[in-house]
Amino acid sequence: MNAHRHARHELRPGDEGYPLCLHDLPEPPRVLYVVGDPRALFPGLGVIGARKATPYGISCARRFAGWAGASGVTIVSGAAIGCDQAAQVAAREAGAPSVAVLGCGADVDYPAASKELLSDLRTNCAVVSELPWGAPPVRWAFVRRNRIIAALSAALLVVEAGLPSGTFSTADFALDLGRDVLAVPGAITHPESRGANRLIRQGAQPITDVSELGDALRQAGLTLDFATEGGSTRIPVGALERALLAEALRPDDLAKSLDCDIVSIARRLGELEMAGRVVRYRDGRYAFVTAH
Repeated sequence: MNAHRHARHELRPGDEGYPLCLHDLPEPPRVLYVVGDPRALFPGLGVIGARKATPYGISCARRFAGWAGASGVTIVSGAAIGCDQAAQVAAREAGAPSVAVLGCGADVDYPAASKELLSDLRTNCAVVSELPWGAPPVRWAFVRRNRIIAALSAALLVVEAGLPSGTFSTADFALDLGRDVLAVPGAITHPESRGANRLIRQGAQPITDVSELGDALRQAGLTLDFATEGGSTRIPVGALERALLAEALRPDDLAKSLDCDIVSIARRLGELEMAGRVVRYRDGRYAFVTAH
């Protein structure tokens, strides 16, 4: 049994374990209620998106959060149904820490559909709130919790958002705090993508594949660990070499050609790039270095 299973903590500014990044807020939480392990509360990648998510939004949330999590990055979100839940479940499936920030008491299962996820996070990671124990969800609290998500994020990724959207308040908080805001572009014909597309138009960095996300996370000061296996399939160098000698490919296309998961491909490409065996072009494609 995990030693931190559903352990409760009340952290105040100045206490050991109170996240230093929350001091960036004009009004840091006077009390941060934590269920789980306070050591999980360090800057990571915030992943947020629509509650009424499309299959595209769910897929993107899982892909990018799963890849970042497998690379050793903590995933921060709000455990809401839709993109938030998909991102945090993918992070946990990758064996990564994840932190949920709630608009109710940290011991309250809201939304009910996230009960299993919240139980896992309370056991193995952390669920936090600035509302007292047992506090029911209230609308105003969700806007205030968004600033905590932003503060706990070295970078914030908006996966999918319509107009209007509550994700904009989180993005605004992130910008005010000097955090990097990233967004996944979507079809201009889809209402669910209008918010993310608008953020990109306003200056958010577009993220279309894991190589771009990796660059953005490094730029935000996060360290990526591609060497940890985490249960993913190891790709033989020969298979990559044959594919990349034939043509330069993006990680997503390479994963499809080898019938392998994107996390394993991205990890292996990272290892090979650091070893000087592959080169990454500006458009995100990779090619094998023929003379080594």
